[in-house]
Amino acid sequence: QVQLVESGGGLVQAGGSLRLSCAASGRSFSTYTMGWFRQTPGKEREFAAAIRWNGSTPYYADSVKRRFTISRDNAKNTVYLQMSSLKPEDTAVYYCAAGPWSQAPTSRYSYHYWGQGTQVTVSS
Repeated sequence: QVQLVESGGGLVQAGGSLRLSCAASGRSFSTYTMGWFRQTPGKEREFAAAIRWNGSTPYYADSVKRRFTISRDNAKNTVYLQMSSLKPEDTAVYYCAAGPWSQAPTSRYSYHYWGQGTQVTVSS
């Protein structure tokens, strides 16, 4: 069992930056692929970024590529999402997720564990 707790969300002006953190408890964190997804009311949860257990091969949605950076610290059981050049359309609840290795790290169905989410609001 893995429990995930996100933090770092808030209100920021367009063009600003935020760093989200996701602290994991439980065993085997270092073996999991970690992902960040986001969701707005009335829409499906969408993929933002993912990172393999060893930090290699990060994956990004086209909408966040070159603006967001995912990283992880296995010694701290924490994954991060550095968000820069934020846009109003980045406004959403951001969820951290953990799952075993899969061929589809961008799919929400590849993840077994989810956090409660943290709100990010970008004002224009």
